[in-house]
Amino acid sequence: MKFSEKWLREWVNPDIDTETLAHQLTMAGLEVEAVEPVAAEFEKVVVAEVLSVESHPDADKLRVCKVNVGADEPLDIVCGAANVRTGLKVPAALVGAKLPGGLKIKKSKLRGMPSHGMLCSEQELGLAEQADGLMELPTGAPVGLDIRDYLKLDDVSIELGLTPNRGDCLSVAGIAREVGGLNRIKPTPPVIAELAAEIGDLLPVKLEAGADCPRYVGRIIRDIDPKAVTPLWLQEKLRRSGLRSLGPVVDVTNFILLELGQPMHAFDLAKLKGEIVVRHASDGESLTLLDGQQIKLQQGSLLIADSMAPLALAGIMGGADSAVSDDTQDIFLESAYFNPLAIAGRARSYGLHTDSSHRFERGVSFELQREAMERATALLLEIVGGRPGPIIEQTRKEDLPARTPVALREARIQRVLGVEVASDKVVEILSGLDMAVEVIDGGWRVTPPAFRFDIEHEVDLIEEIGRIHGYDNLPESRPHIRLQMQPSSETRISMQQIRQVLVQRGYYEAITYSFVDPKIQKLLDPAQKSVALLNPISSDLSVMRTSLWPGLVQAVIYNLNRQQNRLFLFESGLKFVMQDAELQQKMVISGAVTGEAWPPQWGMESRKVDFYDIKAHVEALVSLGGKTRGVEFRVKAHPALHPGQSAAIYSQNGNLLGYIGALHPEVERALGLNQRVFVFELALEYVQEGQVPAFSPLSRFPAIRRDIAVIVDEAIESQKVHDCILRAASSRLKNVELFDVYMGEGIDSGRKSLALGLTLQDLSRTLTDSEVDSEIHNVVSALGAELGATLRE
Repeated sequence: MKFSEKWLREWVNPDIDTETLAHQLTMAGLEVEAVEPVAAEFEKVVVAEVLSVESHPDADKLRVCKVNVGADEPLDIVCGAANVRTGLKVPAALVGAKLPGGLKIKKSKLRGMPSHGMLCSEQELGLAEQADGLMELPTGAPVGLDIRDYLKLDDVSIELGLTPNRGDCLSVAGIAREVGGLNRIKPTPPVIAELAAEIGDLLPVKLEAGADCPRYVGRIIRDIDPKAVTPLWLQEKLRRSGLRSLGPVVDVTNFILLELGQPMHAFDLAKLKGEIVVRHASDGESLTLLDGQQIKLQQGSLLIADSMAPLALAGIMGGADSAVSDDTQDIFLESAYFNPLAIAGRARSYGLHTDSSHRFERGVSFELQREAMERATALLLEIVGGRPGPIIEQTRKEDLPARTPVALREARIQRVLGVEVASDKVVEILSGLDMAVEVIDGGWRVTPPAFRFDIEHEVDLIEEIGRIHGYDNLPESRPHIRLQMQPSSETRISMQQIRQVLVQRGYYEAITYSFVDPKIQKLLDPAQKSVALLNPISSDLSVMRTSLWPGLVQAVIYNLNRQQNRLFLFESGLKFVMQDAELQQKMVISGAVTGEAWPPQWGMESRKVDFYDIKAHVEALVSLGGKTRGVEFRVKAHPALHPGQSAAIYSQNGNLLGYIGALHPEVERALGLNQRVFVFELALEYVQEGQVPAFSPLSRFPAIRRDIAVIVDEAIESQKVHDCILRAASSRLKNVELFDVYMGEGIDSGRKSLALGLTLQDLSRTLTDSEVDSEIHNVVSALGAELGATLRE
């Protein structure tokens, strides 16, 4: 929000300088980003009147002018501007004047004719970036007066960086309200009177989308002067607020936007057909906007239309086909309230951002429309004339925002702010911000005004008191913190320990968005239904993640495209899954690896990372908690993983914990990956569960190892063989180790040989050969009975 300090002081004029004003605004939460002079430095430029204009004898494009600058004698000034004419009042730079850019005016001759000064344009005075001719001043401008005094250029433009919740300060009126509250001064707004209708013309208005536009105010004004010019005072206020003059009708609507904060629009009445309809767009409709851009309207977009076609994108931009032109004589003025939710994100979806959408998205007072219409009408009648009709208003009261009172406890103020604020001062502060305050037991009941959409809770009111009381006035004190040792659970593994295990194995931690590309998520987790965002940052970040894989895989792709071919990434965070119509948030830890198993070195041959590398990483995580049996890896299909290089991860009690494996070749192809990528995802809660260490005595007697080779069906997993051995053997069996898998000559087709090492040991004595043979016999018998295994000869 950019505004002129002098304009603000027309509303409220505290006895403080510009620097103090800027500090007050910043400390009140309205950060001042820039304070700039409204004009560049120049001197010896006065209001002048052109008395006569004659052609230059030696130059077709030059004119020799007699100019009255308030001195005893007129000056001869040579000028080349096309709009110079007798009777014109313009700024004249006298001999010795210094203009922006370092230009100094001296006596000179132009093609042989003496020139004692220069007639100036806005550009030459630093008031505009470009100009088509001389700056034309009103006929009543006093000749000889310094132009800086006449235009009141001893002014600054102040630019605020407002947070989205302070849409009420996107106007001079809103800022004046804040400054008045800060300095305990009541603003003096201009008097806005109801204007009597001079004609009875009405235009029917229909609210088909009343929930999105519960109030619409309009008025017909006939017989305006299409040749009227925007007065200089209005042009200057717009210029100092960052807007250029576009003609009197548009300038007035822009003035109302800046002064009151109400966006308005003017239609050429002759171009409207039938009635005004506020409705939603239908499929196939299009609209040419004021900037010449033709857009295809999205279904559901809020429109202002007539009986034939769309006229404007409501709250964003008007249409070119119904715009006011230089020939317009009759206009229809619009002033409406649009629900912020109906406008939020719409402008951005069309690649637009306008002053109107900026305000409507943040919320405009729903009580302002009629006042803005009266103010705009009065200004238009003053500038372009015309005959106004009666105000046309359609309102759906049930769809207007409700002003809900908020209870404020007096004791809570001191607890939050750390300072006691007197009761009468609390009432003064809140009343000064146009809030309705009612005294109740222990505090107040406060009703926020229509322009404040951010006052919903008690802390919001306390913030207002803190702002106006002054953060500088809050006492500074050191917080008193009582340090207390917190118990540290031996059965809880910290995230720091988990991160350390993965970092030691070469991983880097990644942090990705919780919202992801729906296309990539559908590839990697097609079984889960995604939760769509109502107002996404972009189309490729429009759903909540149901797995951490989409973010990690995108990070892998990003780095591979930048020649980083060896990647070990992990991330911990929430995934968002719908279960029984409820959104469940689950903490998981995920990883993605690709490329070489280890960095280049001379001690080992290079090889690509494989399934067993990432499986070892998962086992390292699980073993952190001291679980003696760890997890089970079972064959189970996952649509995003390679069917022969993937597994489901189960706990010992049969709960599914996650998945591990290589990405499916079709998924890799769809993502444009040209090397294998392995991923895992594991429930974090299980990883963080630990066991209290328990002592087990060591046997003083020797262990005996027996190796056996059994032949089983190729489809039987080694885990099933391992589990069968553990069930069949006694407590003397201390370890089972698979050290070879063989398929080939001497083994029937569809069968495989597993070589296993069994270690047996007793705590009380040395085992005999017969006892060991008995254990082995029991194991082999169980394998044969359960799995159809035979002992390989």
